[in-house]
Amino acid sequence: MIRSTPRIGATLAALAATGLLAACGSSDKTTSATTAAPSGAATTSGASGATGADPKVAALVPAALKSKGTLTVASDASYAPMEFIGADGKTVEGWDADMAKALAGVMGLKAKVVNATFDGIIPGLASHKYDLGMSSFTDTKEREKTVDFVTYFTAGTSFYVKAQGGPAINGLADLCGHKVAVEKGTTQQDDSTAQDKKCKAAGKKGVSVSVFPDQNSANLALSSGRADVGMSDSPVAEYQVKKSNGQFKIVGQAYGTAPFGIAMPKGSGLDKAVLAGVKALIANGQYKSSLDKWGIGQGAITNPTINGATS
Repeated sequence: MIRSTPRIGATLAALAATGLLAACGSSDKTTSATTAAPSGAATTSGASGATGADPKVAALVPAALKSKGTLTVASDASYAPMEFIGADGKTVEGWDADMAKALAGVMGLKAKVVNATFDGIIPGLASHKYDLGMSSFTDTKEREKTVDFVTYFTAGTSFYVKAQGGPAINGLADLCGHKVAVEKGTTQQDDSTAQDKKCKAAGKKGVSVSVFPDQNSANLALSSGRADVGMSDSPVAEYQVKKSNGQFKIVGQAYGTAPFGIAMPKGSGLDKAVLAGVKALIANGQYKSSLDKWGIGQGAITNPTINGATS
């Protein structure tokens, strides 16, 4: 990942596991909150019907997938507002889920969005367990060795701490001597671990990096005092802060703005169809309306590309 503004009016299921739910403001789950299912649980959005197929896009879909008729999309549903478990305790919701359904629609397919642990999605693509991974993946050159990407969003990493007594973190260099909570397999894990070595090499206290299987657990570590800094994609960090009822605050400046990519098995032939699909959604307005729905329009791009890693 990196994995990545707040969704206005979204359900708070993904926050229940952080222990913040009771303090959250209004939403469609204020009276019947349920704990988000663990990442990797057998949860799914179900298969949405194929509607509004674009003939030019559909013509690019590989024959085997066209014959199957369903696009299986993996997403780690602990990363509100991008992907999270809805009010029913099993359905994957959020911007990525909406985009997956819209993309499948223009491809002439149905979408089945499945909850999976983040660090298991790329291996699942490599083994052809999933057709696509839509889970706030940063498109990096290292990941491109294993999977192909089509870019569709952009975001950076933000730091957040407890509003009262939290440390002043202006950038990675300020992490020295602090306890940081991150999700496994993310860019944030890589960055904080690398910073630990830099701190020690400079004769400073290192960074104590606690790695968790999903973002909900990382957030809980911060709210419970087991960590004093949280790191996540900027939209996710902003969402957590807005819904924390003043318990958290953003500190410092976001860094590392980079493209997010829709991941797919290397050499699967899906890249051209997905690229054409994203371009079609941008052209027909569905892309913008979906971003606006979740309040993350600042991450919009106009030029999706295949394997567009910048680092």
